[in-house]
Amino acid sequence: MATASVKNTGLRGVSVADTKISLIDGEKGILIYRGYRIEELAENSTYEETAYLLLHDALPNEKQVEEFPAQLVEARRLPGYVLESLKTWPKEAYPMDVIQATVPLLAMADPDLLDDSREANHRKAVRLIARMAALVAAWHRIRQGLEPLAPDNTLSHAGNFLWQLNGVKPDPETAKDFDTALVLHADHTFNPSTFACREVVSTRAHLYAGVTAGVGALSGSLHGGANAQVMKMLLEVEKEKDIPGWVKKQLEGGQKIMGMGHAVYKTTDPRAKYLKAMCTRLAKKSGQDQWCRLSSEIEQSALAEFEKRGKTTIKANVDFSSAPVYHMMGIPGDLMTPVFAVSRIAGWSAHIIEEKFGDAQEKPALYRPASDYVGNYCGRTGCTYEPIQQRP
Repeated sequence: MATASVKNTGLRGVSVADTKISLIDGEKGILIYRGYRIEELAENSTYEETAYLLLHDALPNEKQVEEFPAQLVEARRLPGYVLESLKTWPKEAYPMDVIQATVPLLAMADPDLLDDSREANHRKAVRLIARMAALVAAWHRIRQGLEPLAPDNTLSHAGNFLWQLNGVKPDPETAKDFDTALVLHADHTFNPSTFACREVVSTRAHLYAGVTAGVGALSGSLHGGANAQVMKMLLEVEKEKDIPGWVKKQLEGGQKIMGMGHAVYKTTDPRAKYLKAMCTRLAKKSGQDQWCRLSSEIEQSALAEFEKRGKTTIKANVDFSSAPVYHMMGIPGDLMTPVFAVSRIAGWSAHIIEEKFGDAQEKPALYRPASDYVGNYCGRTGCTYEPIQQRP
């Protein structure tokens, strides 16, 4: 039976396992990957280096900092049968469904699929980190009736994604901004998609099965889908002349302000300030300053309304800031959640490997929570099966 302290809480505040991968202090607005503050990594690291850190519990040395990106470059190309399969799918398919359906296809060609050693799982992780980006870019081209672009191996992971997505090589500043965005989204402790990954592989399922579950969880509007909802909101209110009035009306009508509030953070999300700075830079470069101005006005109006209602812990989350940034980078709204997966695949893979090979010997091998049955019972012996003719 579930305990009273856990039941119907959505597992909020319930610790289900130890981890060495990341830490969130929601009260102080702190996010740490493998001991490093997110600020340190956002300002000094790259996505490739951060992915290595998440997978290996240490920053790469001089040799590894060259070898690991080279491994990602080598794995960038999607298998031919995957591309041919994608070309037969409905062009209007929801991109997250496409990703969720394609990850198992990638599994079929992985030579290490049935090798569950730590080393083999690291190799599988490298392939998926490289190919998640290639997959999202390829699908965007295919659904437009265009051929997928070959990777440019002179570009970074972030820069190559933008190239394969839009067919335009990004300027160094934009490529760096996108790289930082990937660093900021690479892991976030036991969020719903990460927990889904870990729960699935606790059954001894392979890494691809865990990632497929993670993609499904990420697709929901209360998780990774929130950034797309933020951009939809911004587009809908672009011509609104009274933003404070619109925000007040939304809240009084019981509606949400998308991108405001977080399940863990009770203060400013430490990732948000970097995305806000990107928004300003991109707006200046592209001449699309309306998105930063609009998002800032909505945020300030919402904060003021929440304060009136005594809800001072509701702040803008990372989705609120990432939506206009991705929009100005030429990333369509329905690809914003897939881009989340392009980054989070590093964290998912690290958590899957930790679930399979972690040090916590006291944790049961299989997640199997209890539940309290509150349905029909009909006494100690159960309900009596009635023939169809006798049923009301």
